Amino acid sequence: MAEHDLCDLAALRAHFGEPKGYVAHKELPALNRHSRRFIELSPILFLGTAAPDGGPADNSPRGDAPGFVAILDDRTIAIPDRPGNKRVDSHQNIVANPQVGIVILVLGVDEVLRINGKARVTTDPALLARMVANGKPPLAAIVVDIAESFFHCGKALIRADLWNPDKHIARKDFASLSEITEFQFGVDREKHKAMLERDYAENLY
Repeated sequence: MAEHDLCDLAALRAHFGEPKGYVAHKELPALNRHSRRFIELSPILFLGTAAPDGGPADNSPRGDAPGFVAILDDRTIAIPDRPGNKRVDSHQNIVANPQVGIVILVLGVDEVLRINGKARVTTDPALLARMVANGKPPLAAIVVDIAESFFHCGKALIRADLWNPDKHIARKDFASLSEITEFQFGVDREKHKAMLERDYAENLY
């Protein structure tokens, strides 16, 4: 612990102050027409999970065409689980500790939707049939029982100027995943590139 670390609630409040007005209690226990519409428009979210024993937390992106998240009712959503690398980091955490935090984005909108709740992993055929894409159902679904839902202001995305194409780097200005894999693990770059291109072409769904 460093000298200037803020290590308890009293220190945090003394430094940052108290939230004012509705912000202090803006969490809603269910979706409403605005949060439902936001989810329907979203092609991407980030799923945060944590191990129950103090092990590493995990955050992973989930994305597909807008509307890929199924709204089962105002207190329940389901996220399709498409083919991946089989590490199942999020799934292992959820099985041990169902608490999750989700950030949902809509392209071009600076505000984000946050959802906190308890998740479970299911292979219910009827549910998976609702989330068919490219002719294929997902391998599983992550069902989230909502405890809190609220919109988060756009300051972070505004500061990042996230949607400004003039700020996007040229792809050549950062190493490819195949270059990184070769550097870190000694895997042949060209073989990895061919494998990755094949995987992207054939195994998205």
